[in-house]
Amino acid sequence: MHNNNVTGNLLVSPEDTQRIESYVGNSERPPTYGTLLLEDGTRFEGISFGYQGPSAGEVVFCTGMVGYPEALTDASFAGQILTMTFPLMGNYGVPDKSLWEDDHIHVSGLIVSNYVDTPSHPQSTMSLGEWLKRERIPALEIKDTRLLTQHIRTHGAMLGKIVFEEDIPFYDPNNDNLVARVSGTEVQQDGEGDTTIVLLDCGAKRNILRSLLHKHVHVITIPWDYDLFSDACTFDFDGILISNGPGNPKMADKAIETVRIAMERGIPTMGICLGHQILSLAAGGDTYKLKYGHRSQNQPALLQGSKRCYITTQNHGFAVGTLPEGFESWFINANDGSNEGIKHQHLPFFSVQFHPEAAPGPEDTDWIFDYFLERVRGEHD
Repeated sequence: MHNNNVTGNLLVSPEDTQRIESYVGNSERPPTYGTLLLEDGTRFEGISFGYQGPSAGEVVFCTGMVGYPEALTDASFAGQILTMTFPLMGNYGVPDKSLWEDDHIHVSGLIVSNYVDTPSHPQSTMSLGEWLKRERIPALEIKDTRLLTQHIRTHGAMLGKIVFEEDIPFYDPNNDNLVARVSGTEVQQDGEGDTTIVLLDCGAKRNILRSLLHKHVHVITIPWDYDLFSDACTFDFDGILISNGPGNPKMADKAIETVRIAMERGIPTMGICLGHQILSLAAGGDTYKLKYGHRSQNQPALLQGSKRCYITTQNHGFAVGTLPEGFESWFINANDGSNEGIKHQHLPFFSVQFHPEAAPGPEDTDWIFDYFLERVRGEHD
């Protein structure tokens, strides 16, 4: 790593200095500068390429090399200022809305090293900067995202804010029920088939639905707080899949209660990401906050009882610590030993911390959807 000029807690790399000087010399389009300010007082100066307004949240990093449209529209990033460690962002533009993971951007801000404003891709509909401005999301090019990432890895994910001329308070998204903010509000039905799966929407990525529909099942998506077991519920179903989502899983109390009742009734139930944590809490386990989380497309998940390691896409800041009674560890993270999945020793209840539907990332664990449906249909003991 190159050296950096440090004045107090102001971190500016030599490349930043040269780049700013080159922009200053361009009278046709002078840059707008912004600051990423961390709660410990550390400041990163950068050049704005998004919406020029302040925003606050939790500063995290993602090491994925591709897939920024999917990441930005992933509800699991709600309340977070996302740092992308791969140096080039924006080079293939923004695809059609049908390829996003939700219908709008969820991150509170974006930090990159090198923004490309001239995208080249046949599916591109606009530049990344244009998209961010349309959705009022601030973004900074700070050049040395490696230094910022190392800072977070050393000190842990921390609160931060992107500011221009106007200052705002810090904001801790983990104190709010973010699931209630990102979940749908209506019951939605998709697909046809002899098997009906309820998708408990805690901020579900669209590719979860796409993956289920590809398996030729009928999917009923319900809001996170829908009373699935009341007399008002008029539809029948065969199994429940709890989706991914943002924030502290313990805030999603109504979803936890729904899953608890489902397991008491013996309904086959599967969880993904936040859904993994919700299922664990519903069964009597416990969760904790990771130092800086797992956000990448190359997290190694070891299948317990074998020598097989799957490369997985992940996006979470919390993890399952205490396993519920009657459950066993299914997957373990090869990097830090944290839990990546659990399954009941006898009943059809299981969950995974990673994303079997990927988007973006490897599809190595897509078989878990088949594993789930086999147990829903009673095709496996």
